[in-house]
Amino acid sequence: MRSSREWLDHFHSNAARQRTIPWQENGIGADAAELAPIRRSLQGWQLGETSDGRHLAAAADRFATETDDPAYREVIALFIREEQRHGALLGRILDDAGIPRRQADWGDSLFRRLRYSVTDIEVWTTPVVMVETLAMVYYNAIRRATTSPVIRAVCAQILADEVPHVQLQCERLAILLVERSRTRFHLTMIGHRILFAVVMALVWAGHHRALRAGGFTWNHYRKAAYAKMNRAWHRMDPEHYAWPAETRP
Repeated sequence: MRSSREWLDHFHSNAARQRTIPWQENGIGADAAELAPIRRSLQGWQLGETSDGRHLAAAADRFATETDDPAYREVIALFIREEQRHGALLGRILDDAGIPRRQADWGDSLFRRLRYSVTDIEVWTTPVVMVETLAMVYYNAIRRATTSPVIRAVCAQILADEVPHVQLQCERLAILLVERSRTRFHLTMIGHRILFAVVMALVWAGHHRALRAGGFTWNHYRKAAYAKMNRAWHRMDPEHYAWPAETRP
């Protein structure tokens, strides 16, 4: 498990080694027919990547105070900044392709209401892990759905960023869950599985056309999603880390 200081080093170094995106002077190297099945999906996902993150920052501030980990505040600030960079990349794709940006999307609105309903850091982090896990399936599908060098490069950058994002959030959840008994932990995981099934179905409902364009049928999508989420659940299990004796229940 990395400390918050180590995560700060990661985010600073990652910001300095971003991939070169082959932006073009005219368009993004994809015609209207190729963009048709993914354009609406890209609009919705771009909107979701542009949150100002103030609610998450507030929850992280409380968590940092409670755990005496002030560096965690800056970690989350850099995490939010990286997500906003993804939104900027997707926004430029839309702009260069002549696709208007959306101001509202039902999936994005539902996800925000879910997180905003409670200010507890665990409630915030849990759906973030799930959506970012599904994002890895999603961006892989988008990358496969197009020959645009711009879209493919942006997807590759986002995918590279998302892997440590999921690891960071899983480690924080392990810290939150370490003091729970194994019975309570397993009950929490049952809740996770129910919520993940709902989130997975909602992402499919909103983006199935784009996912299908990338070669993902429902079964392919479901299997890929669970394969990645099972690894995330493994990482958030406190049993897989070494803890001081006084930390365990």
